[in-house]
Amino acid sequence: MSEIPIYTLNLPQYKVGVEPDDKDFGKLLDDEIKNHFLGQAILVRGIASSEHRDKSVDELINTIKETGTDHYDSDRKGDRYENISGNHIDLFAFPATYTAETKLMHMLFWGFYHSAIYIHGYPMRIDLVTIYDADQMEQILHQYKGRDDIKDDGFVFKNPTKKHSALKGIIKIL
Repeated sequence: MSEIPIYTLNLPQYKVGVEPDDKDFGKLLDDEIKNHFLGQAILVRGIASSEHRDKSVDELINTIKETGTDHYDSDRKGDRYENISGNHIDLFAFPATYTAETKLMHMLFWGFYHSAIYIHGYPMRIDLVTIYDADQMEQILHQYKGRDDIKDDGFVFKNPTKKHSALKGIIKIL
């Protein structure tokens, strides 16, 4: 198994209980992604370590490096994985091929605050961002009960026995 690079992004002003400056924080994260993955077809996934209460951030990083994903426990239910078609989804992510002009991560910060409040009743802090090789993932279209829109943010590993090989890097937000 090749070594998965760990990058860090220092955002001391990013606090879980305070509405984030999603444009500013998003630009900083976009710039970090561009530094390492410019021109590459990738998937970008945000992770809140608060959803993994039995692990520290560093333990979670080690688990992701070993397994290729933060979904290491098949018995653990995640949010939004149930869909009316019953499609299996390994993870949710933003697909992108980053150019110098790409501005995408503001949506991640916005969602972990506003959407998390709507879905869970409280905001979540993004502690980790995992970057996957888009060519090693398959997009799964899905729909939620009671909604008319078709979602395109679900993905499965093309080779589920080698999930870690699809992982290109991890960004730790400090």
